[in-house]
Amino acid sequence: MKNSTAIYLLLLMLVTIATTSLAQEKHHYQTDFEVNDFAERRGKIFDAIGSNAIALIQGSNGVTGFRIYRQSNSFYYLCGLETANSYLLLNGKNRRSTLYLPHRDAGRERSQGKILSAEDGELIKQLTGVDRVRGLEFLSSDLVGSGLIKPPAPIIYTPLSPAETGNDSRDELLHGQARVASDPWDGQASREAHFQQLLKQRFPQFEIKDLSPILDAMRTIKSKKEIQMIRKATEISGLGIIEAMRSTKPGVYEYQLDAAAKYIFHLNGAQGDGYSSIIGGGTNAFMGHYFHKTDVLNDGDLVLMDYAPDYGYYTSDVTRIWPVNGKFNDGQRALYNYIVAYRDALFRYIKPGVTSDDVLNQAAKDMKKYLEGKTFANAAHLKAVQKGIEFRGHFQHPVGMAVHDVGRVHRIPLQPGMVFAIDPMIWIPEERLYIRIEDLALVTKDGVENLSEFVPSKLEDVERTIKEKGLVQFRPATSLPLKNK
Repeated sequence: MKNSTAIYLLLLMLVTIATTSLAQEKHHYQTDFEVNDFAERRGKIFDAIGSNAIALIQGSNGVTGFRIYRQSNSFYYLCGLETANSYLLLNGKNRRSTLYLPHRDAGRERSQGKILSAEDGELIKQLTGVDRVRGLEFLSSDLVGSGLIKPPAPIIYTPLSPAETGNDSRDELLHGQARVASDPWDGQASREAHFQQLLKQRFPQFEIKDLSPILDAMRTIKSKKEIQMIRKATEISGLGIIEAMRSTKPGVYEYQLDAAAKYIFHLNGAQGDGYSSIIGGGTNAFMGHYFHKTDVLNDGDLVLMDYAPDYGYYTSDVTRIWPVNGKFNDGQRALYNYIVAYRDALFRYIKPGVTSDDVLNQAAKDMKKYLEGKTFANAAHLKAVQKGIEFRGHFQHPVGMAVHDVGRVHRIPLQPGMVFAIDPMIWIPEERLYIRIEDLALVTKDGVENLSEFVPSKLEDVERTIKEKGLVQFRPATSLPLKNK
C-alpha cells in the first residue's frame, strides 16, 4: 500500500512539473495594442447593448493541414487572443467579460510551441484584461446563469455577418456564401448561421440580435494605434510596389513582380497578404480583380499592380500603373495625367463634415475645367475621360482590418479617424484598356492625409523609378541544374 502511495505521489509530482514547465514556456501574444485598448473596445460594446443583454463572439475555428492559423478580425479586435475555437462573453448585467478556451493539447504544443489555453487563465487575464477565463465546457452553464433561471432572459448579441479570417473581406465572403447556397450539392449554412441555429435550439428563451452593426460602427473610426498599424501596412505596400516598378522590364512575368513585392512584405514584418495581388499586364488589367499572374509583360503595354500586406491584422490598399518599357507613350501619358489630376482633385475636398457626394461633385467640376484644351489619342480615349467625370466609384471603400473594411464612409459626414481608398479609374472597352491608381485617405481633424503619397505617382517619378535596377534583375530566376561560373 505504501509503495502504491509512493508511486502515485511520484506520478503526481511528475505531472505537476510537466504542467508547470509547459505553463512557463514562451507564449505568443500580440504587442501592438495594450490591455486598455481592448478594455475600451469591450466597454463600448457594453454601452451599446445595455444592461439586459450579453454579447457572445465566436472566434475562428482551427485550420487543417499546415496552414498558419489566423484569428477572426472581430475576435482579435476585442481581445487580441489567437487561440482557435475560443469564445468571448460580455455580460451587460455586470459588465464582466469571460473567455472560453479549449484545454491544453500537449501533443500539439510539442510540435508547434505553446498555445494559450484554459489552463493559462491568470496569464490570459493579465494579457487581455478579461475578468475570467474558463474551459469551453462552462459556456452552456454560464449562458443559463446569465438570466434563464430568473427571467427575463437577456438578449444575446452575436455577429451574424461572415467573419474575416485572412485576406478576405465581407463583400467577397457574402458572394461566396451565395454561391454555396445556390449549389444543390452543397448549400450548407454559414458558420454564423449554424451558431445562431445552435443557440436557438439549445436556449430558445434568448432573443438573438446581430452584433455586426455595432462592431462595424466601432471599426469605422480608427484609433491612433490603429492608424499607426495602417500607416505601417501602407509603407510596406508602397515599398513592395516600388520594388516591382524597379523589377519591370519586357520579358518579366507578372508573377515575378508579385515575388519581388512579397519579399519586401516579409522582410518588413508582414504576416502575409492583405489580399491576393492584382497584377495585370496589357489587357489583363481590364479585369478588375485579375489574379492569375501567369503572363509575360510586353514592350509597349502598361502593367497595373494593386497589392498590400497583412501587417498585425491591418492592411492597406495601394495601386499604381506604369509602362513595361519604362516610358509612357503620348496616348498613355494623356490618360495617366488625367487620372493623377483626378486623384489630386478628390483629395482637395476631403475633410471632416463633408460627404462623399460633396467630394465627388467638387472634384468633377475641377476635372471638367481640366479637360478644357486637352487632347487625347482618339475618340475612344476622349469618351472614356468624359465618362470618368460622371462615374461615382472614384470614392471607394473603408480600409482597416480588411481591404474592403466594414463600416460606412459614403453619404455620411466624414469624421477624423476614417480611412478609405480614393480610386480614380477609366475604362476603354474598344482597346480593353483600364487606367487606375489608388491611394489611402486618412481624415484628420484639419483635413486629410494621403498615407500612400510617397509611392511614385507623378509621371516623371514613375519613369525614373522604373530605370532603377530591381530584385528580379539582381536575383533572376534560375533553372536547375545550377552551374558554377
